[in-house]
Amino acid sequence: MTIKVGDKLPSGTLQEYNETETPGCPVGPTPVAVDELTTNKKVVIFGLPGAFTPTCSAKHVPSYVAHFDELKAKGVDEIVCVSVNDAFVMGAWARDQKSGGKVRMLGDGSGAWTKALGLEQDLKARRYGKRDGGRNRPPSRFARRACAFRSRRAGAATRARRRRAARRGR
Repeated sequence: MTIKVGDKLPSGTLQEYNETETPGCPVGPTPVAVDELTTNKKVVIFGLPGAFTPTCSAKHVPSYVAHFDELKAKGVDEIVCVSVNDAFVMGAWARDQKSGGKVRMLGDGSGAWTKALGLEQDLKARRYGKRDGGRNRPPSRFARRACAFRSRRAGAATRARRRRAARRGR
């Protein structure tokens, strides 16, 4: 069952790639417990189908980075991007997107948390395997509850662009 507004978000462990060693955080992949990440904090969590995908890299992640100050002014403690990728890929994508200090890039390598949210899709026919597949995850979480939610099927953005272009006569 897909998560809905007001549902308690499931526990899970994601992975984050750390560039520098700090106390308690070695260099390399580090587990991040979703419960610890969100307890007593207002956290914006958005999910994307995969790292380095064209639209996600050009529009989605940069929009959260650009609106970081606005979200912080509204009381958001952290902004987190989750994708069905490993921590190494998410770390490289974070460097590419220059998201450090603004958007935490966390990997759900096995897709277990995505599945627990009810957002897993089997995209083997498209040669992607099982993943989020373009459905956005809950955009915010406060007191361990989904505050808002939007889900989009894989390819919906592309189909919408084609419809708009057709209406304009292109």
